[in-house]
Amino acid sequence: MRTAICERLGIEFPLFAFSHCRDVVAAVTNAGGLGVLGAIAYSPEQLDAELTWIDREVGGRPYGVDVLVPERLDSSASDRRAHLMDFIPDRHRDFVIHLLSKYGVTAPVQPLTARADEFGRRVTAAGATGLIDVALKHPIGLIAGALGTPPPEMLARARDAGVPVAALAGTVEHARRQAAAGADLIVAQGTEAGGHTGEVSTMVLVPQVVDAVAPVPVLAAGGIASGRQMAAAMALGAEGVWCGSVWLTTEEAETPAAVKRKLLAASSLDTVRSSSRTGKPARQLKSAWTEEWDHGQESPGPLGMPLQLLVAEGAMARIGAAAEKGQPGALELVNYFVGQVVGQLDQVRPAREVVFEMISEFGDAVERLERLSASG
Repeated sequence: MRTAICERLGIEFPLFAFSHCRDVVAAVTNAGGLGVLGAIAYSPEQLDAELTWIDREVGGRPYGVDVLVPERLDSSASDRRAHLMDFIPDRHRDFVIHLLSKYGVTAPVQPLTARADEFGRRVTAAGATGLIDVALKHPIGLIAGALGTPPPEMLARARDAGVPVAALAGTVEHARRQAAAGADLIVAQGTEAGGHTGEVSTMVLVPQVVDAVAPVPVLAAGGIASGRQMAAAMALGAEGVWCGSVWLTTEEAETPAAVKRKLLAASSLDTVRSSSRTGKPARQLKSAWTEEWDHGQESPGPLGMPLQLLVAEGAMARIGAAAEKGQPGALELVNYFVGQVVGQLDQVRPAREVVFEMISEFGDAVERLERLSASG
């Protein structure tokens, strides 16, 4: 199975794996797909170290890097002299303290203040460009941007390096803007997807985006964790698929054990689009955290990005540590970004096995369609 995008990027299968874990990225790339590392998890120095490790592991095979480039941020992020933590209102700080107390989270405080400004500004155009500059020092095969149209400086740097740029879109209008800006590849991501996502389903979105941006190639994302779902995406006109959730329960994933157990036990009804983790709607596991922020009477409501990101990550560091120790309240609060395909994730397997099973099932699905067509 080799589509035009396989030929362009030098991969065996049109299967793109988004992950914040370098081990997953390397495993999928080595299995014939294209692993894409989420860069927001890293400072520029950390990203350089992670990519150096991937370079050694993949032996010249292509992989990618993904950055966040939101078109709209809280105004505090634009002043590089300001300390972002100073913009978090007392009522939001007090609400976090209230939640931790209510649910009995006793893990030691892990202050975010020292690195808050660098962490929060990774989602600005300047922060994303800094991460891209690091990535382009490595032999990457793709740069992807989410939450907005790739900024001109991102496109220019990638062009100069000969690296194609992918852009994630949740609506046809977004896709048109991204294609017009010069994106080489559009990832049409339906609302089923984990993380930041819109409100249109993959089945509806993909064919509309394919038609709207032709001849720019399109990947389908959202609700894809099997070969049958991959075949459906290709039937809609996509040249490949972009998957994220399916890797969270693989052997290589760095998903904390407590979160992985919750993922394996969850159904497809156990996710919600909530702004409580980042300040923008993102699909994640329902938990006491999302319920309290979205529906709690004491909730002040989420802040914008990146301020809510700082609030949540500081709290989740403590919640995650307590959950790993089995504290019941922390286990109620802890969650992670995941799509509705979480209901299909019921066992821990090597990422390589997931790749091969998806490709094998894709072949079976195509053969079934061919038989149906022949019988008509």
